[in-house]
Amino acid sequence: MQITDDMPKYEQAYFTLINRLKSDRYPVGSRMPTEGDLAKQFDMSRVTIRHALDMLVKDGYVESRRGSGYTVLTLSPASDTCLISFTDAMLRAGHEPSSKLISITNLDPNTSTKDLIPEVLEASHVTRVTRVRIVNGKPRMLVITYAPSNLIQNATPEDFPEEGPGQSILRILSKRFKLNWSAACEDISPVSVDKDVAALLNMKAGEPILKLGCTAFNELGKPVFHEEVYRNDTVSFNLSKQTKVQRSLDQEIKL
Repeated sequence: MQITDDMPKYEQAYFTLINRLKSDRYPVGSRMPTEGDLAKQFDMSRVTIRHALDMLVKDGYVESRRGSGYTVLTLSPASDTCLISFTDAMLRAGHEPSSKLISITNLDPNTSTKDLIPEVLEASHVTRVTRVRIVNGKPRMLVITYAPSNLIQNATPEDFPEEGPGQSILRILSKRFKLNWSAACEDISPVSVDKDVAALLNMKAGEPILKLGCTAFNELGKPVFHEEVYRNDTVSFNLSKQTKVQRSLDQEIKL
């Protein structure tokens, strides 16, 4: 976002802080500078800085706790459950996430690989990226990401770091490949793990596992990527949605 002098000061501060977050100046789990320190840095009043920080809280980037200031929650906030960064969630919980790239494969709808293309992307040339997500040295998830090949041209292993906040697929797609999305749909179901997935996750073939499917769409309603995630643990999430009446859903899915 380009910051201009004609913007209200709180918006200038807000977007400057967003840029700092995106550049990893404030890591996930770290505390933001105090209102007083930011007011001095920006040469603005504390009221203006508090307005900017409150916007960050509302957008899901940071949280505010009495006596503790503002703590960075995520660098990739999203209202859709499947678009919340797993990397950020693990870092925030004090774990050490990492990734292992298994393969980058181009799938052609006009060849025998057409059967490997998800239905939502059928008839498209697709690039498939397969990674294992590891937490504290143990494999936790197999993540298979599909995107139209024209949207992630010339993808190489160097585009998929194995450590740090940059390993988040959401940031890779948005920062490296400039993909934009505005909505997503999600499906969660228990399945029996096949031998290939079992080998990558240190499981036995036939054991139960959660399969999560997520498709992200741009503002025109066209899919920009689809993801299949196999998890060998419990998935817990809390969703809330604002409508004319406040509604909330607490849901826990266990095998």
